[in-house]
This record gives sequence, structure tokens and C-alpha cells, in this order.
Amino acid sequence: MRDPAPTADETTEPYRWRWLILVAMLVAEIMDLLDASIVNVAGPALEDSLGAGSVGLQRVIGGYALTLGAGLVLGGRLGDRYGRRRMFLTGLAAFTATSLLCAVAPSTGTLIAFRLLQGAAAAMLLPQGLGLLRENFSGPELTKAFAVFGPVLGLGGIIGPVLGGFLVEGDFFGLGWRSVFLVNLPIGIAALAVAAKFVPEKPGDRTVRVDLAGAALVVTSCALLVLPLNQGQEDGWPLWTWLCTAASALGFALFALQQRRAAASGREPLVTPGLLRKPAFTVGLGGIALFFGGLIGTQLVLTLFLQIGRHFTAGDAGLGNLPLAVGTAIGGAVSGAFLADRIGRKVLQIGPLVQLAGTALLWSELDNLTDGSFSVRDIAPGVALAGVGAGLVIAALFSFVLAAVDDDEIGSASGVLSACQAIGGSIGVAVFGSVFFARAETGDFTGGFHRALIVQACLLAAFLAITFLLPEKARPDDEQHGTTTGPATDTDAKQHLAM
Repeated sequence: MRDPAPTADETTEPYRWRWLILVAMLVAEIMDLLDASIVNVAGPALEDSLGAGSVGLQRVIGGYALTLGAGLVLGGRLGDRYGRRRMFLTGLAAFTATSLLCAVAPSTGTLIAFRLLQGAAAAMLLPQGLGLLRENFSGPELTKAFAVFGPVLGLGGIIGPVLGGFLVEGDFFGLGWRSVFLVNLPIGIAALAVAAKFVPEKPGDRTVRVDLAGAALVVTSCALLVLPLNQGQEDGWPLWTWLCTAASALGFALFALQQRRAAASGREPLVTPGLLRKPAFTVGLGGIALFFGGLIGTQLVLTLFLQIGRHFTAGDAGLGNLPLAVGTAIGGAVSGAFLADRIGRKVLQIGPLVQLAGTALLWSELDNLTDGSFSVRDIAPGVALAGVGAGLVIAALFSFVLAAVDDDEIGSASGVLSACQAIGGSIGVAVFGSVFFARAETGDFTGGFHRALIVQACLLAAFLAITFLLPEKARPDDEQHGTTTGPATDTDAKQHLAM
């Protein structure tokens, strides 16, 4: 029997265990999705156990996304230099270990610190996925591999709040909220065993130089942006919060300048400068940040409203997210199967309009709530309709942005896109959490939800406006990656990419 982990240089036949690589990749992605959403329903339990206030809760949730987003681009470059298998295994082991640290955290401060470390571990882990798949799959098999991502990752988004609610409410072995982190241990250990045995070794390129100065600028700029958003509402927005925000904008501008100078001098930048000269890519980055900031922020507010405002248990609050998840799945299926390939950019404009309609319906449903009995059914239509609109967008947005990327830019582009998504989500948690708690602290939970819906409507309007700057159609798959395939393969590839 041949060695299950040969080098990736063997090109005479496809790697025998390549589909197990996909399994390991998907498990890693699902772990990230779980940790990004599962903690939402543990909020009240954290407050009771550790005394975490509203700001502490936002930092526990948003801190993970902060270091994840800040480190994704650097993680991709580390994979280029040291090898994707090595960085994947290192990141997976670190993610599993930091999950254990989070589970045993004795205080809110240490939990926040461990969540920051967990996000950094995820930043090492996640960027390696695309490269490993491209190294071990080709042609129609590659499109099949990517086609699996949509349904599996959608399932991960649904499972997170439901599983979190089940674990917290079940209070198994008296672990309470700690079980939402401990669940990563068996998953991570199993994935590590599979990856160590079956992911093939390919040496990294030691000529690649990691731009530590650029990485430091990104991390510092992200911290200066998210910290005042988390702390400002509780402190009354003192001068330092505005100074930090201004310094963050300056830091990102310096990063862009530093990257151009690095490329001009022949050094390796973190971000390929050619990407930032492509309007479809740069406009798409703004769209991703706006869209995911609003989506993740409203999902957090929905969970807080159910638990704090309507006294739902963690389990019931997790189930309360199902209308949003089901609506998103329906919208994604319709977009991927029928709309994105046929009407192009218009699907990115129909989606936010449907979300706005769902937001308006949800506003009306909240107005009609009484002080008596309440169930998720009272707001399910508006939440589900907003989810359908979100699904229409998710299924097409990344394919439009990646359509502008050349084959040699795909690694850098994937890291930047994932970073914008994560940072947008972190900002969304901070902004929506602050808006909600500003009214919730006075007992006006419905008013807090209303204000969050206003913020969401503004973000959706801004997203809708910038979609007109995107091309009418995504580039054909053969133009994106410099390959030519038959008509049937082209059609299939574009359909899979849109899913």
C-alpha cells in the first residue's frame, strides 16, 4: 500500500486521499463558524457566571473576529513561506488548545484574552484551505470540491446557535457556557488526526518574505477601530474613542502606502498591489464589510432580544434563529440555482431590497407585540424574509468579487476577502451591540431592536448603492483562472461558484 501522505509533487495520478483533505478543510471551516455564532446564546450565562457586562460580552464575541480578521492575510503568507500543510496543522492544533483555554477561563478578562488567541489561531488555519484544495484538485473535481462548501457552511451557520443553546441549557456535568468551547476538542482532535495522516506535504517557498511591518499596521489599525466601538457607548464616547477611530483610518491608509512601496522596491507585500487597482475587487471589499457587518450584527441583536428582552432560555433562543437560517438557505439555493448565473449583478440588488422588506415587516411585528405571551412565530415572517434576502446576496457576492482575481492573486485575494468579512462582523457586533444595549439598559428592549433595524436599513441602502459599481456579469470561469474548458464545464463551474 502506498504511503498515505506522499509529496504533492506526484503528478502522474490524482492523490488517492484527496477527498479526505476536503473533509478536514470543511471541519476546520465549521469549527470557525461554530465559534463565531455559538457564543451568542451563551451571553446571559456568561454574565451570571463571570459577571461579564454588555461591553465584556461584546468583547468576548467580537474579539475573536478581530484577531481573525487582522491575521488572515498574514496567515496566508505564512502558508506560502512555510508550507500550507504545516500551517494548517499548526493552526488546527492551536485552535483546539485555545478552545480548551477558553473553557477553563476564570474571569471575563482572561476569556477575552483567550478568545483573541483563538482568533489568531483561526487566522493561521483558515487561509490554507484554498491553497490545499488547488494543490490537490484540478479541473471538474475542483469545482465539485467548491460546490460542497455552500451547503456545509450553511449548515454550520444553522447549527451554531442551536447547538450552543442546547449545550448551555442542558448544563451537562455542570459545565454551563464552558461546554460551547469544549465541544471543539473532540472535533479538533479528530480533524487533526485526519489531516496529519492524509494531507500531503509540499515544501513552502522560503524565498517568500513575510511583511511583518505590514502585518503590524493591519493589527494595530483593526484594534484602534474596534476597541472604541466596544467601549465608547459605556464610557459616553469620550475624546479618546474618536482619536482612536481617526488613528485607525490613518493606519489603514499607511498600510496601503506601505504595501505599494514594498512592491515597488521588489519586496513581498502582504497584499498584491494589483488587486487594489481592480474596481470590482475594491468595491466588493466594501460590499462584503457592509453586508456582513449588518448580517452578523442583527443576528446578535435577535439573540439578545429573545434572551434578555423576552426571557427565552438559551435553547429556545438558539431555535429562535432558525427562521433566519432557513430563509438564508432558501435564498442561497434560489440564487445559486436560478438567479446569479442568469441575471448577474441584479441578484445583488434584489437581495438587499428583499432584506429591507423583511426589516420593515419585522419592525411592524415588533410594534404589534404585547406584554403578554410571545413566541418566535410572532416575528418569524419578517426574520425569515430578511434571511431570504441575505441568502440571495451571499450566494453571489463572493463569486462577483473573486471574478476580478487572476490565478496568481487568488491566495492574497482570499485572505483579504476573509479579513474584510471577519472585521466587518467584528464591527457589526460592536455597533449593533452598543445600539441595542443603549436602550435595553433602560428596559426598552423593543426600542433597542428598532434602533438596530434602523442601522441595518442604512447599511443595506449603502450596500445597494455600491452594487451599481460592480460589473453586470462576473467574468467567465475560464477568464478568471487563465484556463480554457469546454462549454459544459464552464457552465457547471459558474453555477458552483455562485452557490
